[in-house]
Amino acid sequence: MITVHTGPVYLIDGVPKTQGAPLSGEPPGKGTIAYRVLDAHNRSTQEGSYHIRFDQLISHDITYVGIIQSARSSGLKQFSLPYGLTNCHNSLCAVGGTINEDDHVFGLSAARKYGGIYVPANLAVLHQYAREMMGLAGGMILGSDSHTRYGPLGVMGIGEGGPELVKQLLSHTYDIPAPEVVLVYLSNAPKPGVGPHDVALALCAAVYEQGLVKNSILEFVGPGIASLPMDFRLGLDVMTTETGCLSSIWQTDEAVKDYYCRHGRESAYSPLAPAQGAVYHRMICIDLAQIEPMIAIPFHPSKAYTIRELNAHAGDILRSLEQDAQAQCGVPLTLTDKVSRGRLVTDQGIIAGCAGGLYDNIREAAALLSGASLGDGDFSLSIYPASMPLALQLMEAGIQQALIEAGALFKPCFCGPCFGAGDVPAHNSFSIRHTTRNFPNREGSRPGDGQLALVALMDARSIAATARNQGLLTAATELAYTGKEGKRPPFNGDIYAKRVYQGFGKPETERPLRYGPNIRDWPKIEPLGEHLLLRLASVIHDPVTTTDELIPSGETSSYRSNPQKLASFTLSRRDPQYVKRAQEIRALETRRQQGEIPSEVAAVLESLGDRLPREGLHIGSVIFARKPGDGSAREQAASCQRVLGGLANIAYEYATKRYRSNLINWGMLPFTLEEVGDFTGEPGDWILVPRVREHLKAREEGFPAKLWKPRQEGGPGVCIALTLRIGELSPDEGDILCSGCLMNYYAAEAKEPCYG
Repeated sequence: MITVHTGPVYLIDGVPKTQGAPLSGEPPGKGTIAYRVLDAHNRSTQEGSYHIRFDQLISHDITYVGIIQSARSSGLKQFSLPYGLTNCHNSLCAVGGTINEDDHVFGLSAARKYGGIYVPANLAVLHQYAREMMGLAGGMILGSDSHTRYGPLGVMGIGEGGPELVKQLLSHTYDIPAPEVVLVYLSNAPKPGVGPHDVALALCAAVYEQGLVKNSILEFVGPGIASLPMDFRLGLDVMTTETGCLSSIWQTDEAVKDYYCRHGRESAYSPLAPAQGAVYHRMICIDLAQIEPMIAIPFHPSKAYTIRELNAHAGDILRSLEQDAQAQCGVPLTLTDKVSRGRLVTDQGIIAGCAGGLYDNIREAAALLSGASLGDGDFSLSIYPASMPLALQLMEAGIQQALIEAGALFKPCFCGPCFGAGDVPAHNSFSIRHTTRNFPNREGSRPGDGQLALVALMDARSIAATARNQGLLTAATELAYTGKEGKRPPFNGDIYAKRVYQGFGKPETERPLRYGPNIRDWPKIEPLGEHLLLRLASVIHDPVTTTDELIPSGETSSYRSNPQKLASFTLSRRDPQYVKRAQEIRALETRRQQGEIPSEVAAVLESLGDRLPREGLHIGSVIFARKPGDGSAREQAASCQRVLGGLANIAYEYATKRYRSNLINWGMLPFTLEEVGDFTGEPGDWILVPRVREHLKAREEGFPAKLWKPRQEGGPGVCIALTLRIGELSPDEGDILCSGCLMNYYAAEAKEPCYG
């Protein structure tokens, strides 16, 4: 099904070779499509280093207000490249009165003032708009959403935190070391009933846990590509984010050219293919004909089984899942009673967003449900098309009518089910979804209130097959089904032409921004002190900590434009005491800034035996997590900690490059520890990192530190020597950390006020 070759691979006449010397004699990466695209956008002259200027940017309404506020505080005059502002994440959240629409009004005013592109609410999810109306083969798009992936169109998309978009808006660069390039070689064709999510989940299961493609670029090549319609390619590609890779790119063909032509953008196409002898760092071979319908059980897309295997061992797998839910969320579930006639019984089906809500997926679901009925039981099915032009095609082809007649519900172009802002299941329910993620509580439940629901990922085809059996888990390949053919109605671009504001190159600089009462400036952030005194505010020993756990998604994201309000939700579904602890630590720093050394702080320094100058001291909170930052690109996972006085994270490793970058851009030191046994620190312990600015300026790797564990039950305190490491930093990143955050750094360059 999927095999992995871990050594170098090169292509000769389109065939991968793992033995012998490559004809080009070049090192890995050379001759690949990925390096050709990167080289065309590179502003660095240093070998092995890329300073990238992107062609376009795109954001949604959880992130764009903060990005524009940060850029404005850093000296923004106008958008320096096309920037799409879409409204597909919080357009339907019924939280906080007017605040969602206030943000949309702000977004349109910003597009007019600075010269942007504004896509009104419910017109399209951001990635579908980018596929249909942005990008060009050989180009690059940077998005503030982790699923910024447009590889099948020949477009290299990268999802990052908001500060990286701020850099681009201010005509700076995105700086990375040369990434590894992994060949994904596709062969044969998928069976009827197997869809893009089945291939994607099998791929995640094969590579994620071992980190085989972490921060790499996946390059899709091979004869199997020709067997895949464009929607299949796009649906598979968007899920590459869940492998941990940096980006993706595909060889292009006539199907790609036709896609651009159908959307009125013929000139955006160009052929892309690897050079003869192109060299790759590793290879993943996928025999599409061997892929079976898959299901990824909670709490990660990589926890994938074949549906056949899950039904065969439902009792054992569900018992294990009960234990995982109890361990990770502290909420007991009863799942083994969800087995009937040897199959799992599901409660809800969702087909939505950038992965599920594509024309072919919905068409195939309609074919499987033709003449059927969902019935009047517990199972429900909701469908969210990815754009209004796509929804119109479904109407014109009769597909929407067929699904409605079977009992399915059609809903707006909205990403809510993917991150907990729509169709939140009932407690103890099991939802199957063609969406991108199934992290803990991402579906919207609140474990602090005793709630927990479960989301499993499946392809739309098997979701429809399950719906046909009224919730009884069924693979599409089990039914007499050969796939739905038929000419797709033409794309109607007038829908966008009549509603999307196209302002790039036409800034109305005198026009004011329109602020709602919830939109607030960033609070003042102090530069980094000479010596750090950190107090542990949370210690998390989970194998991986997602950004959704660091700052919950869903309805809390409605407060995205109010830094202080949003920060009050930090870690609320994982460590509810974190905010209170962080605020108490911040109060100590406030007293220090006022000239007082709190007695508690003086006692800690005395116990540590240090005589550091008190005026150079900087007190802040710190989080320890074994591997934080998997998932969303939302910068709030870092900025909320910073707003609460956080100065650092400590980890064994960071799950993604984007989360580490978010920490740096918000002035938080991304420390790592060598994993030797379990970290023994606990909330309330102190860590002293002396001469931190000195170490940063000297570009030193190791930071000597001391962990102080106060007296417990009358016993003596314990002092433990640590060596914290920070990894490779660019010169700019070191200066950003010393400045306190990216806004401070750019405001100093522009000699303009940073806040307000």
